[in-house]
Amino acid sequence: MVEQNKGKHQELHLLHRKLLDITGVLNVESFDSEEFLLQTELGHLTIRGQNLHIKNLNLEQGLVSIEGLVNSLSYLDPGSQTSGKGLLGKLFR
Repeated sequence: MVEQNKGKHQELHLLHRKLLDITGVLNVESFDSEEFLLQTELGHLTIRGQNLHIKNLNLEQGLVSIEGLVNSLSYLDPGSQTSGKGLLGKLFR
């Protein structure tokens, strides 16, 4: 499985559950104060929490910083992208 992601790079740095720095971000698909959906080099990443907001965004360098209380980080299953469901359908299964 590591070889499938060869050449792709991503780092997540979470400090005290209040500041999250992410590299390897390709796009911010959606966000609000409770949930962010990011397209990253390693797949779609969902961040859930409270009072979330973007502190820093630089898509040219693939960097995103999010402040707020982080409750969970999860990657969407890449195998499920081939199903007929849309992205929202995958989130609300």
